[in-house]
Amino acid sequence: MMITHDTRCALDAVVDLLNTAPEGESPGAPDSLTDLAALQEFVKRNDVSDVGTLCERDLAAVRGVRARFAQVFAAEDDHTAAELLNFLVASAGTTPRLTDHDNYDWHVHYFAPGASVAEHLAADGGMALAFLVVAGERERLRRCEAPDCRHAFVDLSRNRSRRYCDSRTCGNRLHVAAYRARRREAAR
Repeated sequence: MMITHDTRCALDAVVDLLNTAPEGESPGAPDSLTDLAALQEFVKRNDVSDVGTLCERDLAAVRGVRARFAQVFAAEDDHTAAELLNFLVASAGTTPRLTDHDNYDWHVHYFAPGASVAEHLAADGGMALAFLVVAGERERLRRCEAPDCRHAFVDLSRNRSRRYCDSRTCGNRLHVAAYRARRREAAR
């Protein structure tokens, strides 16, 4: 499956946004998108372009977009995901346009000029997720299978076999625990 650079960036931003929510982290973990400083850090970390001065209204709107992305990840089937994405993208006032800003080659922005950060994320992230649905690849939208982690991720492995948000932490931790359990059982 070929994913363009800007689609990958949009998918990464969606995953990062989802993982700011309590259900995206360890059980009982707090929301990490609670104030304007956290939103500004998110915008900076994900290199979200064309964002003006952020305000409390932006924070609330981005948290609303985050909830809609979570619904897409949890959708039972493609039809449900498509309905959710259609609503999300339409509510963002999608206006596709070609641009080559900041030394990037030509690419498509789906948000309208002057759009809020929430509209920007809804349009670009919604379209990136829509491309996965169109390609028949919605099952690549996953949550980590580690029992103490529910981070979201997009499985871009060739054979769709990724089970953990990060194999170096969650995956390795579970593999070590299984190994130790086998060793204890063998010692009995």
